[in-house]
Amino acid sequence: MSKQTFLKGTLILIIAGLITRILGFINRIVVARLIGEEGVGLYMMAIPTFVLTITLTQMGLPVAISKLVAEAEAQGDRRKIKKILVVSLSITGTLSIIFTPMMIFLAPLLSETLLTDERTYYPLLAISPIVPIVAISSVLRGYFQGRQNMKPPAYSQVIEQVVRITLVYVFTNAFLPMGIEYAAAGAMLSAVVGELMSLIYLFFMFKLKKRIRIRHNFFKSAKHGKETFNDLTRIAVPTLGSRMIGSISWFFEPIVVAQSLAIAGVVTHIATRQYGELTGFALPLLMLPSFITTSLSTALVPSISEAAAKKQTLLIEYRLKQALRLSLVSGGLAIVVLYVFASPVMELMYGNSNSAIYIKVMAPFFIFYYFQGPLQATLQALDLAKAAMINSFIGNFIKTGAIFILATRPSLGIMGAALAIVIGMMLVTLLHFSTIVKVISYSFYVKDYIKSGITMVLAGIGGHYFYQFCLTDGSLAMRTLSAIGVTSFIYIVLLFVFKLLTKEEVKRIPFIGPKLAALL
Repeated sequence: MSKQTFLKGTLILIIAGLITRILGFINRIVVARLIGEEGVGLYMMAIPTFVLTITLTQMGLPVAISKLVAEAEAQGDRRKIKKILVVSLSITGTLSIIFTPMMIFLAPLLSETLLTDERTYYPLLAISPIVPIVAISSVLRGYFQGRQNMKPPAYSQVIEQVVRITLVYVFTNAFLPMGIEYAAAGAMLSAVVGELMSLIYLFFMFKLKKRIRIRHNFFKSAKHGKETFNDLTRIAVPTLGSRMIGSISWFFEPIVVAQSLAIAGVVTHIATRQYGELTGFALPLLMLPSFITTSLSTALVPSISEAAAKKQTLLIEYRLKQALRLSLVSGGLAIVVLYVFASPVMELMYGNSNSAIYIKVMAPFFIFYYFQGPLQATLQALDLAKAAMINSFIGNFIKTGAIFILATRPSLGIMGAALAIVIGMMLVTLLHFSTIVKVISYSFYVKDYIKSGITMVLAGIGGHYFYQFCLTDGSLAMRTLSAIGVTSFIYIVLLFVFKLLTKEEVKRIPFIGPKLAALL
């Protein structure tokens, strides 16, 4: 099995993440064009329940598998890797049998009583078969990530999105004549089939390597895997707690928003549409750059775990600095582009710019979100998942309370929910960072962040004036893409001017670094 370096593995995941996000946005555009804001609202109201069920089924195991497999790989203990897989599959398989029927049976109560829109019943029902599929595929992804072979997880993400985008138009169109709730359910079904194809690919790649066989003595290995079970739960349970807090918070989010907007006097179908604009249109665009930070986080866990096992403390700090710096550089450009061009981008993607106001308000604060992934991954790799769980609880508790306080005000409404999301996000990131600083020595270079802020402001001003005064003719798409290109060029030039990025660093990028450096 080919093991990649940290940078090479990260780049593979970043490329796959970029392709996946682009395909995901095409999928969202197709769905939005077909079923509109209200249909997207139904879709997004069902998603948090699905995520909560998946979190319960996975039980925090993917991170634990990645960490323990990386440590066993460093020790050359292949038998331990087999036990990790057997015990993990036993746990997720059992939990899938429990939680999938629960999701189906509780769907009427959730849709009619808590979400205040009975039409969400059909999307909830349609997405339920995906639970056991994701549970098993997450174990295999954790295995490959632990062995620092990022290609199978990366390719599986692309396969899932390709299948989904191929089927979403067919399924949504087929069910649309029956109503937008059925069309939303059709979109969910395309996700189920896409995830199934992804699992089949992962299983094929696992069998192809033939390094570990789990077929023989499966039940014997599971029965005598108490020590492995304890090792997994030691890491998984705090990780589960952290993710459970986030998932429960997200589960209650549409409920609290719907109830708060009802108190504010907003009728049900308008509340559903507004929630769709915020969570289905604005937030996914703001989260687009997170494919980079997610890739970094995935690669950080085994890399830092291996460094911690070898007591290489300086390497831990170096890896975290690498991740945060790349998050700052990539996230900064995204913030500038989204803030300056929110209205034309939303107009091009969805045919209207109703949700652009949410992007403008939230975008400046989303740098905290881009930092959050690498910080949390570092905490998990250092066996500080419990601290991450406490931080997540504090942030999400305050976010939920802020939603109720702000969204019930008629003058704010759904914008109050947007502000509350920002408050919770910033708080969790700051708490994660403060926890890490207490554990490892970390040098925080304030000048780099000041320079980055200046770079963002100057690039934003340049892009804005170019769009307003230099491109007065032409189509909206041509004007927007040209202005974004100019903004990106200014941003990249300023990165080198302020030495936030150097040719030497570019050269170290796997595959394409030397060629890029030669062009600079």
